[in-house]
Formats: sequence, structure tokens, C-alpha cells
Amino acid sequence: MNHVVVIGAGLAGLSAACRLSGQGYRVTVVERDDRPGGRNGLLQRDGFSFDTGPSVLTMRDLVADAIGSAGQSIDDLLPMRRLETAYRGCFADGSTIFVRHGVEAMRAEIAETCGTDDADAFVDFVGWLRRLYAIEMPNFIDRNFDSPLGLASRPSAAAALLRLRAFGRLGPEVRRRFRDPRLQRLFSFQALYAGLPPETALSLYAVITYMDSIEGVWYPEGGMHAIPEALATAAEKAGTEFRYESEVSEILRSPTGRAAGVRLADGERLAADAVVCTLDLPTAYRALLADLTPPRAVRKARYSPSAVVWHVGVRGVPQPPTAHHNIHFGEDWNDAFTALIDQGRLMPDPSRLVTIPTLDDPAQAPEGCSTYFVLEPVPNLDGVVDWTTEAAPMRDRLHRFLETSGYPAEVVTEELVTPLDWQAQGMAAGTPFALAHTFAQTGPFRPPNVEKRLPGLVFAGSGTVPGVGVPMVLISGKLAAERVRDYLPVGR
Repeated sequence: MNHVVVIGAGLAGLSAACRLSGQGYRVTVVERDDRPGGRNGLLQRDGFSFDTGPSVLTMRDLVADAIGSAGQSIDDLLPMRRLETAYRGCFADGSTIFVRHGVEAMRAEIAETCGTDDADAFVDFVGWLRRLYAIEMPNFIDRNFDSPLGLASRPSAAAALLRLRAFGRLGPEVRRRFRDPRLQRLFSFQALYAGLPPETALSLYAVITYMDSIEGVWYPEGGMHAIPEALATAAEKAGTEFRYESEVSEILRSPTGRAAGVRLADGERLAADAVVCTLDLPTAYRALLADLTPPRAVRKARYSPSAVVWHVGVRGVPQPPTAHHNIHFGEDWNDAFTALIDQGRLMPDPSRLVTIPTLDDPAQAPEGCSTYFVLEPVPNLDGVVDWTTEAAPMRDRLHRFLETSGYPAEVVTEELVTPLDWQAQGMAAGTPFALAHTFAQTGPFRPPNVEKRLPGLVFAGSGTVPGVGVPMVLISGKLAAERVRDYLPVGR
């Protein structure tokens, strides 16, 4: 059997391992931590369990597809339920809008809070989002490109996107459709996931809005860390071997200049016919490929903003109308993005996300307690903030924010994660969101998932195609598996 080593048991590596094992390859996953997950990690402290990575799960079918490729069922390995309220949007004027699952439920919510004109506009908006997604997913997202010329191979799809104004700007497009400024924010803030302000993000990225606001948000039993655990179980059942607490120090080369396996930090060599590397690309080139100059797309990369995440265990349970996911929008919208992205400063009037898993899974905290995941977008390490002195004031501001926003705020245990911590985990520029999705860093212009100077080496993860977020990195693992299959057909 052809042997493939996968470096990293994050979502991208696990997605690749499921597919490769399911296709008949012998697969070994090497992971430096003692469990699967990568950025989708788990912190357990004082009886509280915190998901340390993504807090929002969309596109359940992509998880099901990865698990199914290893011959397993998502219903057996990863039971989950869709949240009827995807988000509670909280605005500076004290008003609230709930993002409900289902077109009719959301239309009714908009009619009640914003009026019938915007409610009618929502139905048309949903149709537009669905058409965008139907074109983008097979033609530009779930696809390997060998060069930008690949864009020209599907002219009808590109023409359809032009007709849908997909290459215009997201903020103006959403404003054109909705009168209420609260809806304009609620249906465009997702551009920040792509590392861009809504005013400059391409309307292409409205597909992220489609994924959470239309397809819905899910919660797995046991928390978000249950996702990598389920993927690892599926891969293992298909034959994948996992080597935990093992760090790769070198990618081995054959005499003909091909990837030939890896060397571990303890000196052990694992021979392989191909290697899938899921490290953040700048880290991969610096730590494992020092003799190769990184591609220009890596050397000249523009990175997304970062985030401070405060994991907090508190006494007390938030009361209705608190939701699982709560977005508190600042009033000074555009100036906040200018400070964050253009000036590298903290948002003067920040928007924040508060996720409270224990509302749906009380077992994640001691009885009568709650876990919070509090996130504030902040500049990456290319900005001007000194996190050696700013961490403590940031923590205090977030604590005051919880108190003034009506959340129980008696802290039992806590962990503050800043850009310095993301950097220590191997993430370039101290951001977990990798390269920003500017046009010049999207699709075939993003750093490629193959290294032509080292045949047999394939990349996966948020730094390469197709990009950032749980759905994208799952697809990244799929695309990496396709590259391995093309390079090394089963049985060759």
C-alpha cells in the first residue's frame, strides 16, 4: 500500500486522512499534541470545558461527507442539532434581532423588527445567496487550480457570477437590498471571517452569510471538539494510524528530490510516498522547508486581523433572551474597521461575539455555572498594539462588557488568548484566520496546495486553497487528498 504521512491532526489533516484511508492508502497522522483537533482544541479546567477554536459550525454536510468517505456515518459518530436561533444580534440602541433558521421564520422576524419591505427583500436576498453558492462551490471553491488560467476554463460560471454582481462590494450590495442598517450589519459582518471589512469585501463572500444565516448553525453533542474526535475515529476505523505527542522536525527527500516521509523530533524516521502538511504555510516553510524560498504569495501575504478570545467559567446561568451565539454590534461601524484593518489599532467601538455552549450543553460546566467564549477582533501582530502590556486591560474591558451587557460575570476560571498566543501556536502574524481573502489571495491566487519543487508534498489548511473557516478547511483536506491521488494513484 502507498503510504501517506499527514502532518497535523487538525480539521484539514483529518479530512485528508479520512479520504485517503477510505480510498485505500496507508495513512499515518503525526500530531504534536496528545489529541486530535489542532486549532479546534479543548481546554479543561476546574470542571469547565472550553472549545478553544471555532465556535460556530455550519455546513454539516461537509463534515458528513468527510466522515462518510471513511465508511462511517455522521449520525453514529457525531450527533448534533441545528440551533433554531443562529445568532442574537444586539445593537447599540438596545434593540435585538434574532437570526432564525428557516426562510419563513426569518422573514417573520424581519417583518416584526424592521418592517414588511425588508421582510420581502429578505426572500429575494435568499434566492441571490443560493444562486451564488450553487455557482461558487463546484466551480471556484471545491476545486484544485493549477494556475490562474484555470479560471478561464469555466466561462459560463464566471459570466453567471458577473450577472449576480459577485465581483462588486458586499457592503453596498447588502445596503441596496435592505433599508434597516441593523440588517445591513447582520448580513455583512461575515466578511470579517474572510479578513476584510464589508465595504471592501467582494460580494463573492456573501456565501459565508449563506452558510450560517440560511443553511443554519449546528451544535455537536459534547461541543465543537467533538468534530475532530469524530473525524479521527472515522479515520482510525478506516485504517489510519495516529502518532500523538510526536513533532515533525524535517520532511525527508528521496535521492530524486521527492518527498520521502518525515523525521520526528526524537530522530525517528517515517518513510512515505507522499506527505500532506497542514502547518500554517509560513511556519511550514520556516521550520520544515528552510532551503526553499516560500512562494511570492506567502512572502508578500496580507494577513487577516486576529482576535482576542477570553474563555471564562462563571457562576450563574444567563437568562432569556440570551442565545447560544450573541453578537454585540458597536455603533461606530465603519470607523471601527478602519482602525482595525487600515491602522492596526484596536476598534474604538468594538463589536464582540459571546458564545455560551452551556445553554445547550450544561455538562460543559459545573452545576449552576456557565462557560463563555468571548471574542473581540483585534489587529494581527503587524499592527501597533503591544500585547505584553495590553492583555490585562483587554481582559478588564471584556469583564466590564459582560457585566454591563447583563451576563452573569462572577469569574471562577479563565484563560485569555491574544495574538502572541496564536503566534506561539505557529500562526503567522499572530492570527488564527491566516491570509485575508483579498481578490489577489483568493482561488488560484492563494498560495497553492502543491510545492512543485518537492513533488509528493501537498499542503492543506486555512493558508492554502480554498481558505479560512471550518467548511473551507474540510474542503482543503479533500483537495489535498485529490492531489495525492493524482500524484500517487492507489496501487501504483
